[in-house]
Amino acid sequence: MELAFGNLDSFAKRSVLAVQEYAIFCWQTVANLVRRPHYWSDVITQADLIGVGSLPIVVLTGFFTGGVLALQSAASLAQFGAQAYTGRFVSLSMIRELAPVLTGLMVSGRNASGMASELGSMVVTEQIDAMRALGTDPMKKLVTPRMLSTVVMLFLLTIVSDTVGTAGGAFVAVFMSAQNGTQYFDSAYQALVYGDIVQGLTKPVVFGFIIATVGCFFGMKTTGGTQGVGRATTQAVVVSSVLIIFSDFILSRIMIWIF
Repeated sequence: MELAFGNLDSFAKRSVLAVQEYAIFCWQTVANLVRRPHYWSDVITQADLIGVGSLPIVVLTGFFTGGVLALQSAASLAQFGAQAYTGRFVSLSMIRELAPVLTGLMVSGRNASGMASELGSMVVTEQIDAMRALGTDPMKKLVTPRMLSTVVMLFLLTIVSDTVGTAGGAFVAVFMSAQNGTQYFDSAYQALVYGDIVQGLTKPVVFGFIIATVGCFFGMKTTGGTQGVGRATTQAVVVSSVLIIFSDFILSRIMIWIF
């Protein structure tokens, strides 16, 4: 019994310490945005790797998600003679919820793991120590550009996912459910209000910050050689995905209350 309580106490202390370290890590990352020097070339490089590199998987995910939504909703709405509302259902679901979350999860699986493995490899090969010895701040050089690039590119990728998802729904509605395309897009457009747009474009900013900071945090805290790099990569993907789902619930509740 004492051993069990001892293990629980140790786990609780490690968890609280990890949250504290992560909070300090996030604060340093944000504070570096206003401190010189600014590594804009690194920001552009990371934006290309994160944004352009993730574009194909985001387009495919968005298109087929919109198609599935249209397929399922058309079949259900047909029972009530309300197939004309298919566009409204697809646009609201994609813009409010599915496009931000699915895009965040796709980018998390691709880039949080990449950041953790890249920075973890630099830690175990002592490249981070070499940067400090040369007077370069690793947080400012490696972490802040990744955070800024991820936030901006996830915002843009979510807009792409919204557009492609709506188009995927239109493809299914018109060519598979024999609906009128003009009616579909008119319904999709009229259903949207200001609050829906704000909700759909606020989430990717938060998700992008989570993906970058979690991936870099586990990468910078890597210990134990190559095994530690693999462990940090797995932890980064799992933790960032869970935090995306959790923050999505919190943000949805706040946005519903506001609007």
